Amino acid sequence: MEVEYIVVKALEDGVSIMGMTRGKQTFIHHTEKLNKGEVWLCQFTDDTSAIKIRGKARVFTKHGEIESGQSKTVKVVNKQ
Repeated sequence: MEVEYIVVKALEDGVSIMGMTRGKQTFIHHTEKLNKGEVWLCQFTDDTSAIKIRGKARVFTKHGEIESGQSKTVKVVNKQ
């Protein structure tokens, strides 16, 4: 299995990151709290199928950049 990594950079204090499980039932198995300017490198694994981010943050993936928490819409920045 090839592992997918993402980087999350907090744009404000108190950004929450939650790792969600895969399987018959989905639940939160890991949480992190970041303050403005902090960066967290994380990965999808056999146990983690989704990552939920609450608050203003910039997310860097191999698919481009996404900003969360700006408004009701999500801004996607294409890196091509």
